[in-house]
Amino acid sequence: MKYKRLGLGGSSRGHLRVLGLAVAGSLLLSGCGDDSSSGGGSASVDPLTPENGQLKATIRRTTNGVPHIKADDLSSAAFGSGYAQAQDNVCLLAEAIVKARSERSKYFGPDAVLGSGDFMNVINDFSYKAQDILGGAQRDYANLSPESRAMIDGFTAGYNKYIADTPATDLPAECRNQPWVKEIEPTDLLAHYRIVGQYASGALFATGAVFVAVPPSGSPAPTPVIAKSMTEKDFDPVGVAEKAKRYASSRTNYNETGLASNAWGIGGDMTEQGRGALLANPHFPYTGHRRLYQVQMTVPGYLNINGAGLLGTAIPLINFNENLAWSHTVTTSRRFTMYELTLKSGDEMTYIKDGEEKPITSKTFQIEVANGTATPTVLERKFYFSEYGPMLAADAVTGGGLPAWGGVNSQGTTVAYTYRDANANTSGLLDTWLQMSRASNLQEFQDVFRNCGSTLWTNSTYADDQGNAFYIDSSSVPNLSEKSIALINFKRSASAAYAQLFDNGLTLLDGSRGFDDWVEGECNGLAPYDAKPKLLRSDFVQNSNSSYWSTNPAAFLTGYSPMFGSEKTEINPRTRLGIKMLQNPMDHGLDVNTPAPAGQDGKFGAKDLIGAIWNDRAWYSEQFLGELLQRCDLIGGTNVTVPTALLPADPVVAPPGGGSRAVTAGCDALKNWNGTYGLDSTGAHTFRAFIDIYRRSFPDDLQTAFNSADPVNTPADPSADNKGTGDDQMLQALAAGLTVLDEAGIAYDAKLGDVQYYQPSGSVPPGSPLASAMTQGAKIPWHGGDGNVDGAFNAIGVVDSDFAEDTIIPRINTPEYNSASGSRFAAGLSSNSGEGWNIARGTSWHFGLEFTDQGPEAYGLVSYSQSSDEMSPYFEDQSQRYSDKNYRKLLFSESEIMANLLPQGETTITSD
Repeated sequence: MKYKRLGLGGSSRGHLRVLGLAVAGSLLLSGCGDDSSSGGGSASVDPLTPENGQLKATIRRTTNGVPHIKADDLSSAAFGSGYAQAQDNVCLLAEAIVKARSERSKYFGPDAVLGSGDFMNVINDFSYKAQDILGGAQRDYANLSPESRAMIDGFTAGYNKYIADTPATDLPAECRNQPWVKEIEPTDLLAHYRIVGQYASGALFATGAVFVAVPPSGSPAPTPVIAKSMTEKDFDPVGVAEKAKRYASSRTNYNETGLASNAWGIGGDMTEQGRGALLANPHFPYTGHRRLYQVQMTVPGYLNINGAGLLGTAIPLINFNENLAWSHTVTTSRRFTMYELTLKSGDEMTYIKDGEEKPITSKTFQIEVANGTATPTVLERKFYFSEYGPMLAADAVTGGGLPAWGGVNSQGTTVAYTYRDANANTSGLLDTWLQMSRASNLQEFQDVFRNCGSTLWTNSTYADDQGNAFYIDSSSVPNLSEKSIALINFKRSASAAYAQLFDNGLTLLDGSRGFDDWVEGECNGLAPYDAKPKLLRSDFVQNSNSSYWSTNPAAFLTGYSPMFGSEKTEINPRTRLGIKMLQNPMDHGLDVNTPAPAGQDGKFGAKDLIGAIWNDRAWYSEQFLGELLQRCDLIGGTNVTVPTALLPADPVVAPPGGGSRAVTAGCDALKNWNGTYGLDSTGAHTFRAFIDIYRRSFPDDLQTAFNSADPVNTPADPSADNKGTGDDQMLQALAAGLTVLDEAGIAYDAKLGDVQYYQPSGSVPPGSPLASAMTQGAKIPWHGGDGNVDGAFNAIGVVDSDFAEDTIIPRINTPEYNSASGSRFAAGLSSNSGEGWNIARGTSWHFGLEFTDQGPEAYGLVSYSQSSDEMSPYFEDQSQRYSDKNYRKLLFSESEIMANLLPQGETTITSD
């Protein structure tokens, strides 16, 4: 997609101009004083690149290895950022580039799991070619803004310098002496951004749905370009196609991206200083490309920000400067639409739109596949495209709910399917975040989105030094016509099948009629600023991944396109608890020893906000624990029936005593629980085992229905049927949960910190046997609870994957208890005796911030630390701090940085 230029009119900071001269000709600004602002200086041209062409950056590392990068121009600041990120995470960055270049098969062979015949590398490589990841980056690079090119070129140069300066033998174990760790091109980095942009859209189709989209006369099987020699490893093209069909059918919900977050913007009415405050709490993977990396970047007089971004981004994404701060949460919005094409009779390669014939085109792509010889196998595949984008195997995506290409729909029409992706082109990614970072007030921040800036798949929650709290769904959302929206709403109400598709994240439009095309408008097909949900308050705004409509119950947001999400619908437990804490800032919850969210004065400060994350409260314990304990008292030592349907299917957990058991010991553990998920909490995991089974098995047990006028407190109230008897559904769920804990070898009254932990693993490169992955250090006790199962605000969780997120770097994956339908038990409880929960996602980069008369004051951590290199001093230092609830101050001013500089912590680097 195209983006308008993002101007910042009307302030002393001035505009980020469209420069009418080469980037290399940009002028430098002169130096500034001690605690320099990000505001503009006296120079007439923004300092994008060095006048003499030599990049130069000073990297100063402070507590826990956080780099503070200072440079005289934007490109040099990005140069320092690229170098620092490579120092700490080179293997993950290198693997991301291999992925973006569609070269996993070339370096790691056809399979993600060595020798398994899963062919996932082949499927990914071809799919990303079809989605134009590298090719689009190579085309778009010449059209980048001067600012974006300065950042991408600078970051690339910094990464390359680290690669050139570091012997391959000194790299971390995951990429030591590997041929795929090499210098990169700026277009490689831009290709990586295209994948990042599609995390919540096209990337969901890159595991098979695009690969198997072929006409009836075609085959998804790739073919070797030249006949295989006798020395080449056998390759099964048909097997690739069969695997791709299976993978394409494995996903059922396209709303679920595996990403979540909490964010609060607190207005001046509710803060200690009468200015704004921010809680930032992304819940991201602890491994792989989606790790967040903290950095401060300073270009005197032009830019001064402290924050964290996904690995590889040349500027941090969740930031603060001296005037404002923001965080992001994944939206309920939709970033793509599917189209049903009406095929011309007897012609599988032509569709009819508004009476005109339209061609389905094709492109042929090649990839290299390692085969054990010096000469890789070259495979070739033809992929197909409509005017909207790649063709899609809708039959696989919907499990047969929609027909295959050339099949007949419910109206008797011969059809095929395709999709359009709102984030197919992310060339404006860095421009958006640079503009946000340089804003000095609410007007300038809002102007970024007025000028069509996009944060891809997230909301933005904002606070500033003037006491403003602002929320906006700033993601890329298709701009549909009123007629198209009306038809979507009608079809959702009239067709259960269409409603099910929509609820699963698939927006099906009519490709035979032009009125379902996106309205190009001012933002080239994306919803403009005026159409986006947004709210400005002086008390609070918040989002924890529920719909925008409940941003603040004092001012519900309604009347927006269904492409932004549903209105007047249930909100998730993290949202319910978050709003409860904001509405009752002096309420301690179940435990009087747990600090109230806003402390004793009822006004929020920076330390209160980090404390609101770390209080480890959970919605479901506050809603159901008291009721469960009443029923425990009623049942006493009488046995409770344990229906087999409540127990895991594999491995089989057989209830003792012929399908019944006592729950006394479990009840005793829960009576001694304080209701939170802290390290010393005893019984928290026992409640987890109960609540998981109760909510999943008895979804209709609550008697007070959801009320859109009271979304925080409804639904509620378990049924009193059979209360306190052996057939009490709450007690049955508890009995089943205790049986699972027995099988897992977990004591009911164990401290949570003894059974829930963080322990990274890896130490082997991609293509290694899974069994060769090793633990990297001792287990670190981990506080927090599962956001969905426990309803914990400080949301953490187990990841069921053999690989670090988005990579094919092996990690240790513990087996879990699962139901016959594949649902996990007790939020991923390991079936290895006594092992418990190995946490690998959740609270990551997180902080509490308030604006004071002296500027921003913030406290927080990166929970998994700065570096993924197990030999680095910054590999698990912050992880231990997280476990100990020992936050650090987020240093911002020059005086703070210099006072906390590590020994030998300052390095100046220059380009050759």
